[in-house]
Amino acid sequence: MKKNGYVTLGNTVMHYVAFGDGAKKLVVLPGLSDGLATVKEKAWILAGSYKKFWADYTVYMFSRKEDMPDGYSIKDMADDLALAMKSLGIEKASVLGVSQGGMIAQCLAVYHSEMVEKLILAVTAPYANPVLKDAVTGWIDMARRDDHKTLMIDTAEKMYSQKYLDKNRKIFPLVAKLTKPASYDRFYKNAYAILDFDVRDELSKISAPTLIIAGSDDKTVGNDAAAELSDGIKGSDKYIYDGLGHGAFEEAKDFYDRVLEFCER
Repeated sequence: MKKNGYVTLGNTVMHYVAFGDGAKKLVVLPGLSDGLATVKEKAWILAGSYKKFWADYTVYMFSRKEDMPDGYSIKDMADDLALAMKSLGIEKASVLGVSQGGMIAQCLAVYHSEMVEKLILAVTAPYANPVLKDAVTGWIDMARRDDHKTLMIDTAEKMYSQKYLDKNRKIFPLVAKLTKPASYDRFYKNAYAILDFDVRDELSKISAPTLIIAGSDDKTVGNDAAAELSDGIKGSDKYIYDGLGHGAFEEAKDFYDRVLEFCER
């Protein structure tokens, strides 16, 4: 099964894609890229990474809702996600949050703990640390200047390993041309929510079994974020990909195998 769908939330909608036919549920939350393009109508494109989940799981990937008010926070995003999950009959699920999606996942596990069976936090942080603030404020400034090419190149430079960059750097300008949004409003609201995020004092409330995945050279959230999460979430497991950075979830060939193994553990 591959499905493109949406949930109505008040006067707006939240888009999602779903794939797989299993009884178990995995909810996936993407990062700040969702501020530039949602998952709408992308089920066939996004399903491939989760092929090994299909038999036993139904995988749901949620965007943030379409119309976000000013001051929309990470906690607000988690509250709306909980409403969307319930409307689809998802009472409890394993949750994989990547980057900003990992921040939403942390809030879901803190404030809606009954809905989180297992928690996987990938390349994310418990607050907007100096490295993360520097990256996000820089991207906001590039968007304000309408310099999408520089925004995409800088994002890539802060995301991927040197090996990946050397191989793919020449295609970044083309990617920039194909990904420029009609408006940056959605991007700004997601980005400012990151800058206001801080759940360090709430991490001890997370009771779900938790796996933290990071790269050893993360130029987006910094290299201390995984340890801060691990220290704050009692009994959590941690895995660091040596030599990879913020794009570990794309570059590491065993990333999704590792997520599946943890979900099945």
